[in-house]
Amino acid sequence: MPAKKYIVRLTDEERSLCEDTLKRFSAVTQRARRAHILLLADADGPDAWIDAEIAKTCRCRETTVENVRRRCVLEGFKRALEGKHRDTPPVPKLLDSERRAQVIALHNGPPPEGYSKWTTRLLAQRVVELGIVESISHETIAQTLRKAKRADTVSSTG
Repeated sequence: MPAKKYIVRLTDEERSLCEDTLKRFSAVTQRARRAHILLLADADGPDAWIDAEIAKTCRCRETTVENVRRRCVLEGFKRALEGKHRDTPPVPKLLDSERRAQVIALHNGPPPEGYSKWTTRLLAQRVVELGIVESISHETIAQTLRKAKRADTVSSTG
């Protein structure tokens, strides 16, 4: 078996942080899984675990174990434990606060003639017609209205 390229050596403080993480978080969270991997991969730890055993114990792939090891050695313990965070969301938000307010105001206004209330599809169509956005899904409209309703409920009760 080839020698490991990335050898993890945890300090006492890092080891205790991993143990605390395992106590605080559910075993299924990514952070807890990474903490468990780091503890088992620790070359100075009580056992000498190989990646296959760690993967089986943590219910993940060997590649995941290798990636956590590599990240710990190259990018540091904190980055290995917390994982890599995205710099930007995968898809930029269509509605900023100003556009959201316009959609909510339109929804609270009178419905189109011939309708008793706004539907999300009608609202999406009108938002595009008014040029608020170039295109939008009725589901995005529905989510926006749900969030606004929750925010309104929280502010009126709290």
